[in-house]
Amino acid sequence: MKVNQNCSLKKYNTFGLNVSAKYLIEVTSLVELIEVLKSNLAKEQKVYFLGGGSNILLCNNIDGLVIVNKIEGIQIEDETDKDVTIKAYSGTSWHQLVLYAVAQQWYGIENMSLIPGSVGAAPMQNIGAYGVELKDSFVCLEALNLANLKLETFKHDECAFGYRESVFKRHLKNQYFIYSVTLRLSKNHKINTSYGDIESTLIQQQIDPKNATIKQVSDAVIAIRQSKLPDPNKLGNSGSFFKNPVIKTGHFTQLKEKYPDIKGYEVQDGIKVPAGWLIESLGWKGKRIGNTGSHAKQALVLVNYGNAKGEEVKKLAFDIIKSVENTYQINLEPEVNIWE
Repeated sequence: MKVNQNCSLKKYNTFGLNVSAKYLIEVTSLVELIEVLKSNLAKEQKVYFLGGGSNILLCNNIDGLVIVNKIEGIQIEDETDKDVTIKAYSGTSWHQLVLYAVAQQWYGIENMSLIPGSVGAAPMQNIGAYGVELKDSFVCLEALNLANLKLETFKHDECAFGYRESVFKRHLKNQYFIYSVTLRLSKNHKINTSYGDIESTLIQQQIDPKNATIKQVSDAVIAIRQSKLPDPNKLGNSGSFFKNPVIKTGHFTQLKEKYPDIKGYEVQDGIKVPAGWLIESLGWKGKRIGNTGSHAKQALVLVNYGNAKGEEVKKLAFDIIKSVENTYQINLEPEVNIWE
């Protein structure tokens, strides 16, 4: 394994931020990972793990060891006439996993097409899109305990999935390295086109939503995301920067009286308010400040226009948070992990 010193992380993060790591090593197997973690280098340096780099904001140079996860692969664990259980290793591209399932006509994750990042990040924040979340097809995961370097299995309930969160973002944060994720997908024709613009997009493509194929649904989701979200290869970004906040029903009722156009959707814990609407209503959408700004087509997306520093993006994010708090008394939380 090659140890890179003072290595630029620009190609390892979708924001395209040009910070450097004191040391960087790419690992392609669990054996290699454990070997690195047992090394003197890992014992002497603070260790950081990097996957697809699509959900992080790098604010400063990393004074430590960055381990880049390149442990890839997909395999069938079990198969019946009704469903199939597959294991994907954590360095695998999430979108490539979705395309693989779609090609096999295995249903369950097609609505999450084109979500950036790696498989390992998916359970950490219970990724989701268009009415579907990872937890809906999740069976279990294998994770390396960083304290004793032993592999442990976490079943569905042990992950404590919530809206864009899991136990790995709370009290087990930074204690485990997710090695593999196991999903159960259906072989029966069961699609969900009721959420967002999927149905209208299919109709525009002269496809009957009730009879759409799994590939047509996946292609529709890809088309929608490409129309709203900038390509990180052309304009640095990390997708949706903020979570959609959930507020108490009484709070929403008060806001509705004062701001009749405010949007909200009933969920189990109250009312989910679209963060994009809140940000856009305050004039941030499309606003550019120096080398960063809120994207013109999607207010939730903060972008790097070419030479942004992580601190610039962070300042913009917290200015937006303060603006929303002052006007609506709603606390926006970053969905992106901020490395400082």
